[in-house]
Amino acid sequence: MTTTYVPPAAAGSHGLPSSGDAVSHTLLNCLLREVAGPGRWAALGGGHLGLRLPHDGTRLRVAVRRASALGAHRFTGPVLRHEAGGWSPIGWAELAGHVGAALSALTGVANDEFPGQVAASHEGVAAALALPRPAGGSDPRSRYLASERSLVFGHRFHPAPKARDAAVDAGAWGTYAPESGAAFPVRLLAVREALVVEEQAGPGATAPLDALGRAPAGYRLLPVHPWQYAMLRGHPALRAAVERGDVRDLGVSAARFAATASVRTLYGGAGGTAAGDGFLKFSLNVRITNCLRKNAVYELEGAVALTRLLAPVAADLAVRFPGHAILREPAFRSVALPGPGGAPDTDLLEGFGVIVREGLAGRTPPGATALLAAAVADEYPTGPAQIGRLLPRGAGTAELLRWWRAYLGLLVPPVLAAYADHGVVLEPHLQNVLVCVDGDGLPVRVLFRDLEGTKLLPGHHADALAALPTRVAEPLTYDDEQGWARLAYCLFVNNIGEMLAALADLRPDAEPALWSAVRQAVAAHRDRHGGHPRLDALLAGGPLPAKANLLTRWRRTADRQAGYVGLPSPLAQAAVCAGGPRRSGGAAW
Repeated sequence: MTTTYVPPAAAGSHGLPSSGDAVSHTLLNCLLREVAGPGRWAALGGGHLGLRLPHDGTRLRVAVRRASALGAHRFTGPVLRHEAGGWSPIGWAELAGHVGAALSALTGVANDEFPGQVAASHEGVAAALALPRPAGGSDPRSRYLASERSLVFGHRFHPAPKARDAAVDAGAWGTYAPESGAAFPVRLLAVREALVVEEQAGPGATAPLDALGRAPAGYRLLPVHPWQYAMLRGHPALRAAVERGDVRDLGVSAARFAATASVRTLYGGAGGTAAGDGFLKFSLNVRITNCLRKNAVYELEGAVALTRLLAPVAADLAVRFPGHAILREPAFRSVALPGPGGAPDTDLLEGFGVIVREGLAGRTPPGATALLAAAVADEYPTGPAQIGRLLPRGAGTAELLRWWRAYLGLLVPPVLAAYADHGVVLEPHLQNVLVCVDGDGLPVRVLFRDLEGTKLLPGHHADALAALPTRVAEPLTYDDEQGWARLAYCLFVNNIGEMLAALADLRPDAEPALWSAVRQAVAAHRDRHGGHPRLDALLAGGPLPAKANLLTRWRRTADRQAGYVGLPSPLAQAAVCAGGPRRSGGAAW
């Protein structure tokens, strides 16, 4: 199976920004949402967004090609700075300096890593822009992979999308990154059975690992991401194990895997039958965007624990809402090699840990194609899954609403029911959701993936959590406030807000009707499946929580402890469109 590619689109063609403008726009998105908007440093007017930084009076502005009710405006062209009585363009590095100075003055915290992270983001975006773009194909697998490979600009509300370690070898990145269309075999190690660490939620869950080759008697197969193997092959404990014969290098697999948007999660449907249709989530000792992408011990064990705990929840939700499915993670495997003190070496246990995830077969309806939601909602048409390419050219408001209501009807009910009825906080942000579309491009099912972000509310699961080791139970939980903030952000701001923005780009006059449809979907769920104080507050126009990625990164806070800012909710204004009373609300900036 192959994915065809088209030549790279030059900056400025097809409406694509340059890498510098893209980085600048992203910095302004973050600054506006988290600081300048709430602090009233910014205002819209005359086709521009203007900002005055209070710490030194610097005035900035950028052209706005479409204003957003959520404050998630679409910018175009360079950022301008006022000086010597006029406006002149400034580059992304200068803008990053202004943002850093403003944050330092606001928070009283310095961050000497920030300029380098923004520079790494610019390098990553520029490299992705220079690559050929996936054109998809006629078969569902190539179209799916094209969607995973099409994210050129990354998260537009994170200050350093596409950033990676400065020490990362650029050649290795090109070999293994999704944007380059990477598909490759994995490394196969044979580990003596007594040193294998694994867990499975049911019989046969580790079969996708064992099917990749043939281990000698007394050994088990351990597939390893080839990039990770290159980084860890010199580890003293691994070298010693190889010398003792406890670990054998069997070479590479016959099956090839494709990199997905997360880079370290590989899809087995890239060619060859042995890999099947499933996914393997590997550890990768590379810092991408914000985090070192390795599977901690509690994440390895937590994936299998959640798969077990969610079984009755998933069964109930599947009956009530058949238009969705949760991709389970029923097994993990790693190696416990003795370190200097005799205890298992954590660097290798976590560094070689691999999680098995269910595939698309049996989860995607017949005749439908699974597409990464982030690719569908992309601001720019960098891949064939983008919403402007799914809908007919020149689609009117009625066609947009038909697509939108179908999507909301699949996405919203299971997420809200999991939370309200079962105390389960799914994490349905755009990179964790696949939308399955039929031959006409209409949504027919949504798939939720990556249990790393799924959490439990202790009040609903006290007994089950008490039965788990503390090291596993604690990371699996959110308190009530944290759980709602995370869910509401992922569902309403990250997913719905960005997907709605992509639709509104096609017909800007449809934005009020699109938000009204969101309100109707939430109200319909409440009416059919029971009320909840959080939903009542949402429908009353309460603020929407948005994750503060810029401030979290600036303060070097762990993602789990990320703060949130309240966005004026368009759902309050949507009440007008739905025939309700007029309310104040909506982002003035």
